[in-house]
Amino acid sequence: MLEALISSKTRIKILVKFFLNDNLTSYLRGLEEEFGESTNSIRLELNRFEKAGFLQSFNKGNKKLFKVNNRHPLFLEINSIVKKMVGIDYVVDYILQRIGKLEKVYLIGKLATGLNTDVIDLVLVGDINIPYLVELIGKAEKKIDKKIKFIVYSEAEFNLEKIKESDTHPLLIWSK
Repeated sequence: MLEALISSKTRIKILVKFFLNDNLTSYLRGLEEEFGESTNSIRLELNRFEKAGFLQSFNKGNKKLFKVNNRHPLFLEINSIVKKMVGIDYVVDYILQRIGKLEKVYLIGKLATGLNTDVIDLVLVGDINIPYLVELIGKAEKKIDKKIKFIVYSEAEFNLEKIKESDTHPLLIWSK
């Protein structure tokens, strides 16, 4: 979708990386490994984003780390566009509002780390009608052309710390 407006694939990857999860930080070499692109093209885009005020940088040891500037006047709008691009907005609007007594939804996996992928991994917390959820997910997968995987926990059995320990980078995307 954004490819029609933005011709730089590196720029799109940076948008997804930083604007989907505003808690993430990354450095040039780490992005090179994640994106599989040259440091020159990544550095050029990072500098453009930083100069425009979309990204902030700081030094930690000998690394220059980048983080999204979530105080930028356009942050919320760009965040919304990125969520639409990866299909999260549709999942929240179409599925999560209809499946029972849902308390929280976390995005986990590659997408939560800012890597665009064809799979949306979710952790759902609440008293959920699972057969109906499976039906809605099937329809949503066709609509957004992505696979949706999920794990369901009741409020009593849910433990955020265990999810964090499993290195899934949970990102809260919906809460009651």
